[in-house]
Amino acid sequence: MLVETTHKQGSFYTGLYHIIPKDHILKRINAAISLSFINELLTDRYCKNFGRPAKEPEMMLRIQIIKYLYNLSDEQLIQELTVNLAYKWFIGLNPEDPLPETSLLAKFRTQRLKDISLDTIITEIIRQCIAKGIINSSSGIAIDTTHIEANTIKKVPERIMKQLAKNIFKAMEQEEYAIPDYTQIEDHVEAKQVMKDYLEDLIEQVEEDTSEAVIQATEKAQEILASDLFIEQKGIRSLVDKDARVGYKSKTRSFYGYKAEICQTTDGSLITSVTVEPGSYVDGSNFKDHLEETIQAGRP
Repeated sequence: MLVETTHKQGSFYTGLYHIIPKDHILKRINAAISLSFINELLTDRYCKNFGRPAKEPEMMLRIQIIKYLYNLSDEQLIQELTVNLAYKWFIGLNPEDPLPETSLLAKFRTQRLKDISLDTIITEIIRQCIAKGIINSSSGIAIDTTHIEANTIKKVPERIMKQLAKNIFKAMEQEEYAIPDYTQIEDHVEAKQVMKDYLEDLIEQVEEDTSEAVIQATEKAQEILASDLFIEQKGIRSLVDKDARVGYKSKTRSFYGYKAEICQTTDGSLITSVTVEPGSYVDGSNFKDHLEETIQAGRP
């Protein structure tokens, strides 16, 4: 249940907050922008009449800002909030007030902010900065792409198909099985075809198995095999991270992961739009989307 609140730091101990320097980065952020818009943005994510009172979205967003600024884990963040006066002042609590449970931090990110575009939040912040003259609305924008390595290794299709076959046997609770040893086949194209034929035959053999685990394992294998890009090694390269793709930093240097494309002011002072795409993404393809987000924020 979301309860409308305003941060009232009026206890006896709030006098301690006077020792926070006026030029502290959190005080500068607080003076520059209002984050109360997040309450209205997330209104429909909370039940109005039932359940325990929820932590105010604005406070939770402020906590996430601290997490990002100081590169803290959720556990470290709660520990620091317990003893750091500047942090506690920024989120709007009295020094003696209790903090939210650590689990609520992840819940806010994964459930409350689910399907809320980061650009929606960025756009509102930029609009406020322009209105207050913090940034020049006539300055230009630039787009740059950052490569992000996936937290797993890329695998050849043969190895992935072997793992898919193992998953099917595991779902059938079958411990003994014989899967072709593709490493003994010198021709890479032939090795892929052998494993593909084997996996397709295995799927056909277990089609009548009504076990939920087997159905899920076979459907997963069928979904991957259905893409021609998979065999061409331009599709899924890992069952751990299905969205990561192979991309190129240059004509000869490749990487496996994602590309974060960032649109920002030419002086680098403010990000106006962000998109994250697989590593195979062609730089600049989202230019129109970046431009539209930037214009919505009040930039010409």
